[in-house]
Amino acid sequence: QVQLVESGGGLVQAGGSLRLSCAASGRTFISYPMGWFRQAPGKEREFVAVTNWRGSNTYYADSVKGRFTISRDNNKNTVYLQMNSLKPEDTAVYYCGARSSVAASYRAHEYDYWGQGTQVTVSS
Repeated sequence: QVQLVESGGGLVQAGGSLRLSCAASGRTFISYPMGWFRQAPGKEREFVAVTNWRGSNTYYADSVKGRFTISRDNNKNTVYLQMNSLKPEDTAVYYCGARSSVAASYRAHEYDYWGQGTQVTVSS
């Protein structure tokens, strides 16, 4: 069993930065691919970024590529999402997910554990 708790969201002006954190409990965290997703009002949850269990491979949605960076510290059981050059269209609730599989995925339905989410609001 893995429990995830996100933090770091808030209100920021366009062009600003935020760093989200996702703290995980459970000894199996180190072996799980971890992903960040987001969900805006009235929209489906969409993929943002994913990292494999070592943090050596990452993959990003085209909409955030070059602006967001996913990383993880397995010693701290934490995955991060550094968000730079934020845009109003990045406004959403951001969720981290853990997948109990070797392979990383960009499909939300393939994730087994989710945090409660953290709100990110970017003003124009």
